[in-house]
Amino acid sequence: MNRPRWLRRPWQVALFGGLLALALAYAAIGAVIWQRADKVLDNPPQRPADAALILGSRAYLDGKPNPCLTGRVDTAIALAKAGGVKQLVFSGGVDKEDGRIEADVMHAHALGLGFAGPMLLEPASTSTRLNLSLSRPLLQAAGVRSVVIVSEPYHLWRIERLVRMSGFDQTFDVQYAAASTSCWRRWGMLFKGALREPAAIINNAAHGYLF
Repeated sequence: MNRPRWLRRPWQVALFGGLLALALAYAAIGAVIWQRADKVLDNPPQRPADAALILGSRAYLDGKPNPCLTGRVDTAIALAKAGGVKQLVFSGGVDKEDGRIEADVMHAHALGLGFAGPMLLEPASTSTRLNLSLSRPLLQAAGVRSVVIVSEPYHLWRIERLVRMSGFDQTFDVQYAAASTSCWRRWGMLFKGALREPAAIINNAAHGYLF
């Protein structure tokens, strides 16, 4: 029985096997991400906290503040108005795509909404891992003991593991809030998150940041 021509070449078999394994890994990671996202969306923070730590994202999209970013701020302000947090901390450095500082964009958005509570800015971080490490001393200096970390739902599985691996949860009592932004509800952003977030998880795991 003759095999297909491509099966006669070992490198093609290896390539096909590698691509299949990668696709299966992506699918498995994606399933875990969305399962955790749904759970956090259904279970908002239950305890009042000293601060909400809002993690940065791309600053602008199509010439306007990125709704994926400003939606996170909206969620934190809603928490503050409900008495869930006492102050807001914006963490995000220079956006490589347009040079804006993510923390500044979030701060401006909060001011534009009339939020008058205490706010702190961490304007140097360029990754989720740095969001946590650079915000830690800022939070400690402000006397913060409990934190609600705010980000989009698909982001939270990785954040939780970075928090544990970095010992961030040994310094603070940590809860999580999923920001159900317009980006989260659009299929385009769901697709983008499903592709980019598994890649970020694989990258972080390869560097020993997650496990």
